[in-house]
Amino acid sequence: MPQVRIRDAAVYLGVSDDTVRRWIDRGLLTADVDESGRKVVDGLELARVARDHADPPAVPGGVVSSARNRFVGLVTDIRADEVMAQVELQCGPFRVVSLMSSEAVRDLGIELGSVAVAVIKSTNVIVETTRGEA
Repeated sequence: MPQVRIRDAAVYLGVSDDTVRRWIDRGLLTADVDESGRKVVDGLELARVARDHADPPAVPGGVVSSARNRFVGLVTDIRADEVMAQVELQCGPFRVVSLMSSEAVRDLGIELGSVAVAVIKSTNVIVETTRGEA
């Protein structure tokens, strides 16, 4: 199994190094020592903790959908001409950009600072890795 250094685990979880160390002390994560003598955690265990602790904001208005990739965020930029618009959302640490008609922007009442939900339903998702490096 891949092993992840404490500082990298903290980045992936969106918490501090100290939080990861406290979770290890409490038994939420199990730590080992790598060949260099640094504390590491099991990648699979880290992934499960990340999934279990994910707490996305609720979708406004109680809308339900079959799409599982939903990101609630704030509109940070709108670039529109007469026909098309580019809308940028900041969804937690993630920037999501959508291209849509300018008419859709007006009809949805999208404006800077408003709350919006990026719904992504796709069969084409690219996954990248560093060939087993953690």
